[in-house]
Amino acid sequence: MILHIDMDAFYASVEELDRPELAGRPVIVGGDPDARGVVSAANYAARRFGVHSAMPSATARRNCPQAVFIRPRLDRYAEVSRRIRGIFERYTPLVEPLSLDEAFLDVRGSVGLFGLPAEIGRKIKTEIRDELRLVASVGVAPNKFLAKIASDLNKPDGFVVVQPDRAQEFLDPLPVGRLWGVGKVADRSLQKLGVRTVGQLRRLPIDVLRARFGSAGRHLWQLAHGLDDRTVVPDHQAKSISHETTFAIDVADREVLRAWLLELTGQVARRLRRHGLRGRTVQLKVRFADFRTITRSQTLGEPTHATDELWQAAVEMLTSRLPAAHPPVRLLGMGVSGLDGSGETQRPLFDVAGQRRQTQLDAVTDAIQDRYGRSAIGRAGAMRRKGGSEEDE
Repeated sequence: MILHIDMDAFYASVEELDRPELAGRPVIVGGDPDARGVVSAANYAARRFGVHSAMPSATARRNCPQAVFIRPRLDRYAEVSRRIRGIFERYTPLVEPLSLDEAFLDVRGSVGLFGLPAEIGRKIKTEIRDELRLVASVGVAPNKFLAKIASDLNKPDGFVVVQPDRAQEFLDPLPVGRLWGVGKVADRSLQKLGVRTVGQLRRLPIDVLRARFGSAGRHLWQLAHGLDDRTVVPDHQAKSISHETTFAIDVADREVLRAWLLELTGQVARRLRRHGLRGRTVQLKVRFADFRTITRSQTLGEPTHATDELWQAAVEMLTSRLPAAHPPVRLLGMGVSGLDGSGETQRPLFDVAGQRRQTQLDAVTDAIQDRYGRSAIGRAGAMRRKGGSEEDE
């Protein structure tokens, strides 16, 4: 069985933990609402006013003028995330982090030591609450897809178990919007076919779905049948390192997308450096509101973990390799593959000093951000390229 554990309103919850006076108040973590900031996270009190991630901070303030705005402290969130991961690893070494606040765990090999998967999920949830005073939602299911849906079903503070022989009974009543990648446009298209629930979708022939959605039709058919054969892959076994984010509301603003891509690139680059890895191929993943998903890749001359080099490749693909007229974006992801952990790179014939400066800049940036948070320092070149200010980062 697979566990999906998702921390509830993680960034905002950590801020409330460190500042008890915020309890019960709307809290928004993100950029300056007086500049061109973007919401990174909001607690449930703020969400009741329609605030969501990727929303411009100025809009969030109009929706919820009484909210407390806090700049992100990624170092603090990473510190708490490491402690949460430590709790996970008491029960299984098979932990696949998706971000700072969520992970998949394969606990099939842990049953003899710790009890049934549901018991393990309960223990982890309790230990996070008792030791860190934070709340996690847990899904327990036969595969990743079902576990992810289960963890999200009764948020906040949810706990849902999907037994293998009752997976279809669990899925069928759910609205099709619960399926990965089904946004408003795909939902409307399915409704034209008379499909509102997963059960109704499951009863459609796969050929009908392929005719309407192309290659994504098979993906929909598999999800409706609860099929997902992906395994839990720990970081040290990964063939690529990536981060992605799904927006609560589809994003059409290119500057917002650039700001998020810069954030994702920074996270991937830091993970590469932390594990002593370099990557040769930069990948961009975009899922549009109409359910269409495209990927773009660019192979570099030499493997790198330099933030600036990865950012230049990623932003070039975002700005020049997407369709000229495309729907708003539902999901944005950035990753690096072709990983090399040897530490050996070919010395460049030119601009040795420039490369040395980039390496030194990354090292200093990592050290400052590890101690004071991501917002403590930014890259002027990157900020100019994305046409924004520090608040965009």
